[in-house]
Amino acid sequence: MSNFLELCAKRQSCRGFSDKPVEHEKLVSCIEAGRLAPSACNSQPWSFIVVENPNLVAQVATAAQQLGANAFTDKAQAFIIVIEEHAVLMPKLRAIIESQYFAKGDIGAAAAYICLEAAAQGLGACQIGLFNREAICKALDIPIEKRLFSIIAIGYPADETIRPKVRKPLEDISRFI
Repeated sequence: MSNFLELCAKRQSCRGFSDKPVEHEKLVSCIEAGRLAPSACNSQPWSFIVVENPNLVAQVATAAQQLGANAFTDKAQAFIIVIEEHAVLMPKLRAIIESQYFAKGDIGAAAAYICLEAAAQGLGACQIGLFNREAICKALDIPIEKRLFSIIAIGYPADETIRPKVRKPLEDISRFI
């Protein structure tokens, strides 16, 4: 297994995909990684829809192109729709806090695990938050009351060059005491 920090450095938001199809097994592995993500009280407040049918991939790509953004999705070979499900917490905890308090962080962790697994397999991934929710629900037969957290575009990168990470300095974002 490679070093985790090396994998983190390798993972980037891919906005240029090749025409090479993504193997079904690699998509299953990405979902398995998301399934293994931690969640408050093991509530697992997520579900995933893997879109690999070319006709549906094209519809999701179109739905992701809002306000002139995300034109790169036309080349994505698959999408993973991340859905927020109701978090069920332990009765003692539920009595003092609203169960959805943790859900967004938990779902974010699951999405990050999916993207990291994609990178580990040589795939590119880009999490997208701006999309036409109604169009995706209609195309994929998702009940309209479901909350779509994000969609993740997946494919092989057209260019495998790893861009340098531009991040705030460690001393600006952390405090060791």
